[in-house]
Amino acid sequence: MKRRSLLGAGALALAALATGAMAQTPAWPAKPLRLVVPFPPGGAADLFARLVGTELAQALGQPVIVDNRPGAGGNIGAREGANAPADGYTLMLGTVGTHAINPTLYGNLPYDTRKAFVPVAMVGSVPNVLVVNPALPAKTVAELTALAKRSPGKLTMGSSGNGSSIHLSGELYKHLAHVSILHVPYRGGAAALTDLIGGQIDLMFDNLPTSLPHIAKGSLRALAVTGAQRSPLLPEVPTMAEAGLAGYESTAWSGLFVPAGVPAPVVARLHDEVDKALRSERVKARYRDLGADILPMPQPAFDQFVRKEYDKWAEIVRVSGAKAE
Repeated sequence: MKRRSLLGAGALALAALATGAMAQTPAWPAKPLRLVVPFPPGGAADLFARLVGTELAQALGQPVIVDNRPGAGGNIGAREGANAPADGYTLMLGTVGTHAINPTLYGNLPYDTRKAFVPVAMVGSVPNVLVVNPALPAKTVAELTALAKRSPGKLTMGSSGNGSSIHLSGELYKHLAHVSILHVPYRGGAAALTDLIGGQIDLMFDNLPTSLPHIAKGSLRALAVTGAQRSPLLPEVPTMAEAGLAGYESTAWSGLFVPAGVPAPVVARLHDEVDKALRSERVKARYRDLGADILPMPQPAFDQFVRKEYDKWAEIVRVSGAKAE
């Protein structure tokens, strides 16, 4: 009896110590958060980060400071995010490039993308659009495919750079359609778009908001959008899947990530607050202006989405032979 009493007293003492330790642990968040963006200000990923960061700051009661760390196709910022303390105070805005394409494209990253991060929430997605010079005798994807098969390697496809999401959107088309088209990489999408309008190249997969004004003017012809659904900005233009390429889907998506090891309750809170932000009418209106899609999903579903994207683009990088510039 005496021994049981001593054991009971010891257990109560340990419980009291644990309770006291928990009481001394400051509630999260107790200080400002940093949101690392691995690209320069002004792009879609940066705009997503600033929109969501503003909403998170209001919901969490702490400032969310956007920290742009561009370079090496997003790898510099991704390394910064991967090496940050797992305390919930450093977040990262990852993309299809940093978390699905670059691991295979570069092959020697100083971190394992799949192990270094925890996917928290999908933030937004911008579809690409397949555009051609109006002089090209192809008004549908089927006609473009037939044209490419009649003259293998003759058609030219521009991109914003070797291994970019725009380039690999084209490689996915080539792979699924079984066509040979010459890839012409540029140092940026603007230069490629200029040559496409001028007739120096034949086609391009471009971010929809960039090409939209030229489609409206008639200086480019849109054949299909690359998302899973039609864009409300081009409701008459089919998706690539509707145009005959079953299984085709390619978007410039962005998501919120944290370093591996961040406590699960913090991950859950961040996901819930991002989900609430994406459902607000203010954010929805801004996304519509950007030509972006909102695709909220549960945290486990986003985790699975990132894994599937990793596998899909790893295969396309290998098939295409793309190498980092």
